[in-house]
Formats: sequence, structure tokens, C-alpha cells
Amino acid sequence: MFTAYLIVAIVAIASNAGIAAADLARAPFVLKNSAEVNVPESWIPALASLKAAGAAGLLLGLLGVPFLGTAAAVGLVLFYLGAVLTHVRARVLYNIAFPAGLFALAVATLVLDLAQAR
Repeated sequence: MFTAYLIVAIVAIASNAGIAAADLARAPFVLKNSAEVNVPESWIPALASLKAAGAAGLLLGLLGVPFLGTAAAVGLVLFYLGAVLTHVRARVLYNIAFPAGLFALAVATLVLDLAQAR
């Protein structure tokens, strides 16, 4: 069980760190997507910080602070649930696979974290 958790957590860390970096770099696809779902450009750095904090928390969880890893996984589940709902509310569904995929990855990380902690 730990091996599955380790693999999924590493993918989640890399994914969240990567998208946080794209947010902070103000990548064109980030700005376009944010505008389409009515998220103000001024929110992007704060949202990037939350993604980066989630990645850092998952990493710390792997490095021996398990409660922090669990808290980070819960935070990422809630964050990406909000992202999916934001896409649905704005009726921007052609690219909902990105937040939905990150939501699924966060859920998988949380489930495996809780399962392997037993």
C-alpha cells in the first residue's frame, strides 16, 4: 500500500508544483483559463501559493510529518473541488478535465494516505 501512496503522492507533488510555477510565471494558458471562468488575475498568485503549499505539505508528509501530508491532501481535495465547481458554474466544460484530473489525483492521494496510515 505504501508503494502506491508513494507513487501517487510524488505525481501529485510534481503536478501541483508544476501548475503553481505556471501560475506564478503567468503562463498564457493560465491567464486565458482564469479569464474564462471569471477568476480575477489578481487571485492567481494566491491560488499558486495554495497549490505550492499543498505540494510542500505532501512532500513533508512523505519525509516524516504524516499529519501535515494528510492535511495537505485534504486541502488539495477542497481546492480542486472548488476549481471543478468554478468551471461548472461558468459553464466552461471543454477543459474541465484539468481541474477534474487534479481533483481525482488529490482524492487518490488522500485515500491512499489514510489507508496506509492504518
